[in-house]
Amino acid sequence: MELLPNLSLKLNVPTAAEISHCHQPPSWPPLPDWVISLNANCNPVSKWGDAVWDFSAWAGKVFKLYFAKQPRTADSGLGQQNQNVLRMCMSWLIWGPQGYTSWQTLKNDFNTFRRVVLLCEKNGIVASDLARFPQVVRLIGATIKRKSHRDNLLVILDRLFRAREELDFTLLDESGMRSLAEEFSITKHRDIVQTAYIPPRIWVYQVTRLREGLDDFLVHQKAVENFYEFCLGAYTRNYELLAAAGAPIRDVSPFTLTRRKPAREYHGSFEENAKRFGIDLLLRKWVATDRGHLNISQLSTYFSLVQFAGLAYIANFTLQRSEEFAGLRSDCLIWEEDPTFGRIPTICGETTKTDPDSDARWPTSPSVEVAVNALTQVATMRVNAALASPEVNWTADDVKNPFLLSGANEPWAQGDQDRDYAVRPLLARYWVAIRRFPRLFDREALRITQEDYETARLFTPNLGESPKFKVGEIWPLAFHQLRRTGAINMFASGILSDTSIQFLMKHLTLLQTRYYGKNFSRLKFNSEWDGMTVTARYEVMAKQLQAITDERYVSPYGEERKKQIVLDFVGAKDFASLVKEGQKGNVSFRAIRLGGCTNREHCEYGGIESISRCAGGDGGKPCHQVVYDKRKRSSAERQLKSVEQKIVSAEANSPRARALQAEAQGLRNFLHDTKH
Repeated sequence: MELLPNLSLKLNVPTAAEISHCHQPPSWPPLPDWVISLNANCNPVSKWGDAVWDFSAWAGKVFKLYFAKQPRTADSGLGQQNQNVLRMCMSWLIWGPQGYTSWQTLKNDFNTFRRVVLLCEKNGIVASDLARFPQVVRLIGATIKRKSHRDNLLVILDRLFRAREELDFTLLDESGMRSLAEEFSITKHRDIVQTAYIPPRIWVYQVTRLREGLDDFLVHQKAVENFYEFCLGAYTRNYELLAAAGAPIRDVSPFTLTRRKPAREYHGSFEENAKRFGIDLLLRKWVATDRGHLNISQLSTYFSLVQFAGLAYIANFTLQRSEEFAGLRSDCLIWEEDPTFGRIPTICGETTKTDPDSDARWPTSPSVEVAVNALTQVATMRVNAALASPEVNWTADDVKNPFLLSGANEPWAQGDQDRDYAVRPLLARYWVAIRRFPRLFDREALRITQEDYETARLFTPNLGESPKFKVGEIWPLAFHQLRRTGAINMFASGILSDTSIQFLMKHLTLLQTRYYGKNFSRLKFNSEWDGMTVTARYEVMAKQLQAITDERYVSPYGEERKKQIVLDFVGAKDFASLVKEGQKGNVSFRAIRLGGCTNREHCEYGGIESISRCAGGDGGKPCHQVVYDKRKRSSAERQLKSVEQKIVSAEANSPRARALQAEAQGLRNFLHDTKH
C-alpha cells in the first residue's frame, strides 16, 4: 500500500466533498471500505468495494456505476474478480492524472469499457489476462460496433496501458492494441444513421396530443389541486392517528376500509372521491387502464404524464437537449423586448440568472407558456408534499421556484419519496414514455406510411439503413429527433405541404427570417441553437433549390426564365455541393408565401408579411427572382378572400386600403400565373 499524491478528483463536485477524503484515495490500491461518495448532507453513500458507485448527489442527477449487474437489462453480470479489475481501472480513470472532468464522458466510457470486461466474463477469463487470449480480443469488434465507441475504447486502453505499473496488470499492450485497431478496421462498424427527420404528419400528431393533454390539465387545474390537497391531508391525518396510538405505520390509505385497531379514517373509495371532485373522467382519459377501478397511484402517474407532456412540448419549440429542458425551473419563461423583433418569448436555463452573457437562452414559441404553466402547477404540488420530509433537502428557492421535473414525493407514491431534491430524476426517453403512458398516443397514428417514409428521406437519405424506420413500423420518437426536425421545419414550408407545420412554427419561422435577414439584434441565443438552425437553413435551401426543377414551380415570366434560374442556381450540382454553395452565399432560396425567392441579396420587401411587390400587385412588374409554387394556390385563394373582406371595412383611399388593394392584386396575379 502506498499514497500516490498525483491522484485526485477532477470532476465538478461540491466544495465540502473536495476537502473530504473522497477527493483523493488514502492508499493505492484503494481499500474496500474507502468512502468514495457522499450525499448532500456529507454522509457516506458508496464505498470503493461496493457493487454500485452512486455519485448522484454530485452529478445532480441519478448517476450510478454498476459493477456487478446492470439493472433492467439482459446483463449476465460480472464475477468478483472481474468486478475488482473494473474497479481498479475505473479508479485510475476517475482519480488518475488524466481523470474525467465530465460526468457524461465518465458514464459513456464506463458503459463501453464494462462491455469488454463482460465479454471476458462470458468467455471465462479475467479481464486482466485479456492479452493472453487473442481469440477473445478478436471478439471485441463484434461487441463494440459504433465507430465512436471503438475510438474511445482505444483511448481508454492506451491510458490503462501507460498505468500498467500502478495497476499491476496489462489488459492489452501496444501490440495487442494494434491488433485490435486492425480488427476494428476489417470488422464492419455500425454507421450512425443521421438524426432522423420526423415526418410532418407524425410530428404534428405528437405536438397536438401533447398540447391536448396540457390543455385538459389546465381546464381541470383547480379540481386537481383541490383533490390533491384532500388526499395529502387525509394521508397526513392517518399518519398522525397511527403514530399517536403507537401503532406500526404500514397502510395509511384513507381509501381502504379496514377493521384493524386503531382504525384509520376511511373516506370511501378513491374512485368515489375522484368523481366527487370531478376528475374521474380526466384520469380515465389519460391514465386509467381498461380494467378495474381507479386507484390513487394513477394520480401520481397522471402528474408524471403531465410533466412528460409539458417538457416534450417545450422540446418541440426550443431545440434544447433533453438534459437542458429537464433542468428548467418554473421561472424559465421570460419575455424579452428587442428593438428589432419586439416581444420575444425565451426559455432560460439556470446559468442565465447569474451570468447575463450566458448563452443558456433559447427563443421559443408563445405556445410554450401553456406547458410552463401546467408544469409549474404539478411541480408546486409535488414540492409541497416534499416539505414534510427533511431527507429531501429542499431549499427556500426550491419551494419558491421548483424544478419543472421532479420525482413523485406524494406519500402514496411508489419508490424513494425521500430522494434528495438536488438529485434530478432522469427524464424517461420518448419511446419509454410512450409505453409508460399508453393513452397519450394512438400507436396506429405513429405507424409509418409510404408518404411518411419518403418525406423523412428528404432530410435523412440513409434512413433505410436502420431497421427501425420501415413502412408499417411505429416511428421511434426520440428527443434528439425533435431538435433537428424543429430546426428544419422553421425553413421547410417551401418543401412541405403540411399547413399545420407552417401554422405551428409560424412564430419561430418569422423570427428566423428576420434574425438572419437583417442580422442584427442585441439578443444572445444558445450557440448550439444558432448552429443547428444555420445548418438546417442551408440544408433546406439546398433541397428547395433541387425542387425548383419540379413542374409545380413556375416563373411569372414563363418557362424560359425558370430554365435560366435552374441553370444559374442548380445546374449539375448535387445536394452536398448546393449546401456548400449556400453557405458561401453563392446560391440562395428563401421560402415566401407564394413559393420561393432566389435573390442572393437582402430584400427589404421580404415576401412574408406582404407579397404585393413579389407578384407585381403594387402596379409594377413581378420580381425576376421569384418562383411561384402551384401548391400554394389554395392558400392564396383563402388569403385573397380574407384581404377582400378587409378592404370593405377599410377607410377608402387610406394607406391601409391602398396596401390591401396591392396585396389583393398580387394574389390575383399569382393565381393567374399558376392556373395552368
